[in-house]
Amino acid sequence: QVQLVESGGGSVQAGGSLRLSCAASGYTYNGYWMAWFRQAPGKEREGVAHISSGGTTRYADSVKERFTISQDNAKNTLYLQMNSLKPEDTAMYYCAIRPWWQAEYNYWGQGTQVTVSS
Repeated sequence: QVQLVESGGGSVQAGGSLRLSCAASGYTYNGYWMAWFRQAPGKEREGVAHISSGGTTRYADSVKERFTISQDNAKNTLYLQMNSLKPEDTAMYYCAIRPWWQAEYNYWGQGTQVTVSS
């Protein structure tokens, strides 16, 4: 059974940094995409950053040049380094995984809250 467990959220002031982690277990895909999504109250869920098993990355325009997605295959852990945080980055952040051939992410973590104050 696939399990994703996020950690690293918290409260910071605008301009600060946080690093989120997502410990993954139980998946057996040879090829996959992993991603960070976020959802703020009253807003739709937004894909923030994606990374393939081969290391290809994609970012939402709103976080380019500020956020970096990475993975440590030895530790089965996904990361999101968030710099120059803004109040509009406040949201619950979720990690997710899907096999490379599937369009939709089918396994999700429970989320970690990020709050950025001005």
